[in-house]
Amino acid sequence: MFRLIIQWLLSAIALLIVSRVVPGFYINGGLQAALIASVVIGLLNATLGAVLKVITFPLAIVSFGIFLLVINAAMILLASDLVGGFYVAGWGPAFWGSVVLSVLSMIIRFAARE
Repeated sequence: MFRLIIQWLLSAIALLIVSRVVPGFYINGGLQAALIASVVIGLLNATLGAVLKVITFPLAIVSFGIFLLVINAAMILLASDLVGGFYVAGWGPAFWGSVVLSVLSMIIRFAARE
C-alpha cells in the first residue's frame, strides 16, 4: 500500500515537472490537481488506453511504437477535459507531454526498482 502511494506521489510530481517543461501543458491547482490528474490518467490508460492499444497494435508495430505516444496523448487530452486545474492546449502539447512523461516514468521506475 505504501509503495502505491509513493508511486502516485511520484506520478503527480512528474506531471508537475511536465507542466514546467512543456509549453501548453498547465496544472493550475498545484499538487492537489496533479494528484487527481495522475489518478485519472492512470485509470484512463488502464481502461480505454489498454483497449485502444490492443486495437491499434498493427499500427504501433508499423510505427515502431511511436503511435503508442499518440494514444497516451489522447488519454492526457481526455484527462484534461475531466480534471479541473489540469489543462492541455492541444495535440502538440499533449504529444510532447506524453513523451516527457514517458521518459520521467522510465526514470522513476528505474530508480525505484529493487
